[in-house]
Amino acid sequence: MGLIARAVEAAGIPTVSVSIARDLTVAAGTPRAVFVKWPLGHPLGEAGAVLQQRRVIFDALDLLLHAQKPGVVRDLGYRWRRETYTEPAWGELVTG
Repeated sequence: MGLIARAVEAAGIPTVSVSIARDLTVAAGTPRAVFVKWPLGHPLGEAGAVLQQRRVIFDALDLLLHAQKPGVVRDLGYRWRRETYTEPAWGELVTG
């Protein structure tokens, strides 16, 4: 994923990735990524867990908009099946 992101960024399009393998994300030189320590195949969360998935997408977009330097990997710190999620404040992406 990091190699594709770097190629897209070289064309002038900013990217952000969602990672469940932090070491591989760093090694690939991914421009920006959020990391969740969740099972393989579930980078956005559990199937049908809409608020959980929206939260990860919100956090990824927040990093895309506010990262100060390339190569940032932000650990979201969410625990698999141990969190309660609420609807993100989407308006804060632009104003926050």
